[in-house]
Amino acid sequence: MEFFRIRRTIPFMRHAKIFNAISAITFVLAVIFLVARGLNLSVEFTGGTVMEVSYPQPPDLEQVRGAIAKLSYGEVQVQNFGTARDVLIRLPNKAGQNSAEQSKQVLEALRALDAGVQERRTEFVGPQVGDELATSGLMAMAFVVLGIMVYLAMRFEWKYAVAGIIANMHDVIIILGFFAFFQWEFSLPVLAAVLAVMGYSVNESVIIFDRIRENFRRYRKMGSIEIIDSAITSTISRTMITHGSTLAVVLSMLLFGGQTLHYFAVALMVGIMFGIYSSVFVAAAIAMWLGVKREDLVVRTRKDFDPNDPNAGAVV
Repeated sequence: MEFFRIRRTIPFMRHAKIFNAISAITFVLAVIFLVARGLNLSVEFTGGTVMEVSYPQPPDLEQVRGAIAKLSYGEVQVQNFGTARDVLIRLPNKAGQNSAEQSKQVLEALRALDAGVQERRTEFVGPQVGDELATSGLMAMAFVVLGIMVYLAMRFEWKYAVAGIIANMHDVIIILGFFAFFQWEFSLPVLAAVLAVMGYSVNESVIIFDRIRENFRRYRKMGSIEIIDSAITSTISRTMITHGSTLAVVLSMLLFGGQTLHYFAVALMVGIMFGIYSSVFVAAAIAMWLGVKREDLVVRTRKDFDPNDPNAGAVV
């Protein structure tokens, strides 16, 4: 499906060096922010207190957040849980207070707003649990990277696998760099968004790689750079349709999903935007620098083989 078709091939790879330099600078800045500022990890990773309270009528979450903010707990998550009358509160650890003291202080602040609020449960998330979640998250990311590399190597060729993984890690590090620079809270939903972006980004790379392979089979007299430019140009309409639809959904989550989905949507938004960029100016460009050529993708047969024609016998 295409809304439009570009008749003239756009020379993307002509500007590959400039865009690769921009990518490298952005990547290095993201790494610097991660090292210098670190991630603002949520209660799931650092440990803390989780409270569930129930109201007789649906409460105003902004008023609830305002009441808890006066207690100087720092970043506190407040969201509906189950129904509009149930509220889940995640509190970070506070020096000199245990979980019971924290929950009592918060409950007193909430009852000052609404005497009908009832405490449903209180749980303490220890630092050990947070360490296990962080380890599991890193393992999940490592398995995703490994799986993508194996898939690309089996479907295409090792040069594409390397290019795809570099583009994927480019997107992931930049997302983490944004969260480190702005000190947005990094929670389990955000980690899920990062993993989703890795799959989403590699899908766009696969579409372009697949079109490159088709063009190598179709246009025997074109050079590698022309083939890559043609492949990217021919997928622009599809890219605008798919990414436009996805961004519309993510934008609706960002605007109307509330605090619960806010950073999840932010991570997806950043990842999708850079995923489009990296598929063209990182993955395709790196494949070009690695010297991808027709022989890497086209299987040749002995039938009608002409030793004077390097393209003879190619399967089309």
